[in-house]
Amino acid sequence: MRKSLFARLLTVSALVAACSVAATAWLAVQTTSGAILQEQGQNLTADARIYHSLLGYAAAHPTWDGVGKTVRDLAEQSGRRIALTTEQRAPLADSAAPEKAAALPEQASAIVDPLSVDTALAAENAGPSGTPADRVDPRAVGPFRLPAAERKALLQIADRGVACLSESGIASDVVRTESGRPVIQVVGNDPDRLQGTRCTTDVLDTPTATERKALKALNQLADACLKRQDRSGVELKLDLSWGQSAEPVPTAVPTLPPTEAPRTAPSSAPRTAPGTASEAAPRTTPTETPSVMPRPAPAPAVGTSEDDRAIASCVGTARREQLSSYVASPALLFISDTGGATVPGFDLSPANTARIAGAAALVLALTVGASVLVGARLVRPLRALTGAAQRMRDVEDTAPVLVTADNEIGRLAAAFNDMSAHRARLEAQRKAMVSDVAHELRTPLSNIRGWLEAAQDGVADPDPAFIASLHEEAVQLQHIIDDLQDLAQADAGALRLHAEPVRIEELLGQVAAAHQARAETAGVTLTVPPAQPDRPVPALTADPVRLRQAIGNLVSNAVRHTPSGGTVTLRAYGSEPGDAVLVDVTDTGTGIPAADLAHVFDRFWRAEKSRSRRTGGSGLGLAIVRKLAEAHGGTATAVSVPGEGSVFTLRLPADRPADDLAKGSSNGSANGSPAGSAGSPPDSSEQP
Repeated sequence: MRKSLFARLLTVSALVAACSVAATAWLAVQTTSGAILQEQGQNLTADARIYHSLLGYAAAHPTWDGVGKTVRDLAEQSGRRIALTTEQRAPLADSAAPEKAAALPEQASAIVDPLSVDTALAAENAGPSGTPADRVDPRAVGPFRLPAAERKALLQIADRGVACLSESGIASDVVRTESGRPVIQVVGNDPDRLQGTRCTTDVLDTPTATERKALKALNQLADACLKRQDRSGVELKLDLSWGQSAEPVPTAVPTLPPTEAPRTAPSSAPRTAPGTASEAAPRTTPTETPSVMPRPAPAPAVGTSEDDRAIASCVGTARREQLSSYVASPALLFISDTGGATVPGFDLSPANTARIAGAAALVLALTVGASVLVGARLVRPLRALTGAAQRMRDVEDTAPVLVTADNEIGRLAAAFNDMSAHRARLEAQRKAMVSDVAHELRTPLSNIRGWLEAAQDGVADPDPAFIASLHEEAVQLQHIIDDLQDLAQADAGALRLHAEPVRIEELLGQVAAAHQARAETAGVTLTVPPAQPDRPVPALTADPVRLRQAIGNLVSNAVRHTPSGGTVTLRAYGSEPGDAVLVDVTDTGTGIPAADLAHVFDRFWRAEKSRSRRTGGSGLGLAIVRKLAEAHGGTATAVSVPGEGSVFTLRLPADRPADDLAKGSSNGSANGSPAGSAGSPPDSSEQP
C-alpha cells in the first residue's frame, strides 16, 4: 500500500483536505473573533456613553418628559437605534421613525434607574470617586441642590480661599459639585503642602440652610429605619458619615458679608454633597477642632460590625426614599442597529467548537469519499493495463484494453493497444521472415544437394550443363545472402555510403544498358528519354553504386512483370521546389491491386503466395530499395493501376553534401566494399 498510487492519492487528498479545513477554520475563527471582539468593545463603549447620558438626565429630572431630543442626539452620534420604555414597555422615546421602527428585542439592553445604577455600564464612565456601592447615581442630589444665593455666597468664600493660598505660593482651583457646592482643589493634589498656612475652611465646610434641611429629613428617615430594628439613631454629617454624638446640630449657617467673611483655606480633598460620595462606606469620626486645613473624617470599613452594616443599609434606603420624587422613574433602554437587530456575541464556546469540529469532519469525510471514488476510477484502467502488460510478457493472448474515456488514462490505454497490435504484427512478421528465409535458402541448397547426390550415385554426368546448373543455384543463394546482409546493415545503421557528385542521366543510361539484354529477351522495350526542359534535374550527391543497385532492382522487377510488347521507361526530373531529384521507373505491366500496394516494400512479401520462381523472386528487392533510399535521406513510393502498369518513384534530396550522406549510415567498415555492384545480376531481387 505504501507504493500504491491509489493509497498515495488518497493520503495526499486527505492530508490536503485536513490541512485546508483546519487552516480555514482557524483563520475564520481568529478573524471573526477579532472583528467581533473589536465590535463588541466599540459597542460597549458607545452603549456605556448612551447609558451614562440618559442616567444623568434621569438624575436631574423628575420625569422623562423632554428626553426625546437627547435620545435623538445620542442616536445620531452613535449610529444606533435608541428606545426608552417604561417597565411595562410603554414607549417613552424612540430615535427611529414610527413607520420604520422594527419591533423591540425581548431583552432590554439596560435599565436606566439613577437609584440603582448598572455597575458594569457605569464603570465605563466612572469618575474619580467611582460608582457608589449603594448604586445611587452621584448626580442625583435632589433636595441637596443649593439655590443660587447659597452657591454665590459659598463661591465668594472659595474664591477668597484660593486667593489666600495663592499668596502662600500654592496654586489651587475652585471645582463645583453636582449640588452646586464649590470645593477648593490644590493643583497637583498634594494636601501636605497646605500644612502651616493660615488659610482656614471653617465657613466653607459648614452646611448651608438648604443642606441642613435636607440632611435633617434624611436623618429622620434613617432613624425611623433603625428604630424599626430596635436600634438607636445616628447623627448624619454632610458627607453622610455618622456618629453617635448627641451634639445638637446648629440651626443656622453663619452668614457673613463678603467684606467681613474670614479667609478660608480649601480642604485637602474635594468635599461632596450627598450622592457625590460613596455612602456604602459609612464613616465614624470623632468631633475635631478644625485645623488650618481640616481633613475629612476617616471612613471605617463597611461591615466591620453588625451595627455598621445595619446603619449603612438604613442610610441607603433613606437616600433612595428621599430622592425618589426628584428623579425619573426606572425605564427600559433598548440599543440596537438601525434594522432592529442586536449585536450578536461570538466566542469559542464548547458548542461553537463542536460545530466547527463537526463541519471540518463533514468536509473531510466528503473529501475522502470523493478521493476514494476518483482514485478507484483512476486506478481501475491502470490495473487493466498492468494485467495486459503481464500477459504480453508471458506470451499469452492479449485482448485490447477497454478505452472508456478520452483523457490521459484513455489515451494511454489507446497507445498501449496500438503498441500491442504493432508488437503482434512484428512478431508475426518475424515468424514469417524466419519461415521465408528458411524457404529461400532451402530451395537452392536442395537443388545443389540433389545434383551432387545424383552425380555421386552416377545418375548425372558432371558435364558443362551440370556445372552451369550448380553455378546458377550457388549464385542465387549468394544473392539471397547478400540481400539479407544489406538489410541487416541498414537496420543496424551500419550501411556505409560513399557519396560523390552523380550525373543522374548517365547513371540511368548505365542501368538501362545493363538490363537491355534481359529486356530484349522478354520482348520489352527499355527506354531512357531526355530530361524535360521545364523540369531540369538539379545537382545530386549520392553513392553511385548503391543508387545503381536500387534503380536496377526496380528495372529488373518492371521487366519481369511487363508482358512481351510492353515498355519500361526510366526518367529523371526535378521537383517543383527544386529541392529534390525524382527518378521514375514506369512499366506497362499487370499492375498491383490497391489492397497489396501498401505491402510491396515489406520483406518477403509477394502477392503470389506460391512463391514460384516463375512468378517472383525472394521478395527482398523492394525492401532493399526502400532502405537505400532512406539511407540517402529520401523515400521510395509506388503508384499502380491494375491492368495498366505501375510507377515506382525514388525521391532523393538535391545538393546533399557527401559528409551528410556518410552520417546517414552508422559505423560500418569504412574500407569494406558495399554489397552489390553495377555488374550484379539484374534478378538480385524481384517485384512481388
